[in-house]
Amino acid sequence: MGGWRLEPDTLWPEDTSGGRPSGVNPMRILTASTVICALLVAAPALAAEPKPARACFDASDINGFNVIDDRTVDVSISPRQVYRLTLFAPSRDIDSAMQLGVEARGGSWICTGLDATIIVPGDRTGMGRYPVTEVRKLTPEEIQAKRKR
Repeated sequence: MGGWRLEPDTLWPEDTSGGRPSGVNPMRILTASTVICALLVAAPALAAEPKPARACFDASDINGFNVIDDRTVDVSISPRQVYRLTLFAPSRDIDSAMQLGVEARGGSWICTGLDATIIVPGDRTGMGRYPVTEVRKLTPEEIQAKRKR
């Protein structure tokens, strides 16, 4: 009977007749198979891109706004914290509004579009209520680019 090689570079037992492999080491095959299966199971989780952290703000902290277009408003919390709100539907009066209301649902914190409604006073329609569909915190680069315009 041949002995087993203990080097990590082989999967086969040593044959005493000439040192050639005579069979397969079942324990090494089982270990290798287990590692391969674990990697296959973990691959989708490892490949998924990390989700950005939720950026939330308190509606009472808003101290200014800038209308981008009839469906997009940037609200300022501080000079370094600006959030872009996307409205569900276009507002005809938002571009001429001197003030806006932001109503938070379920508390005062706004983290997602479902958390807020923009209220626009208008000459043509009275008070317009526009649900927000998306909330995104602007990057420092985006804030800087806005200031240069």
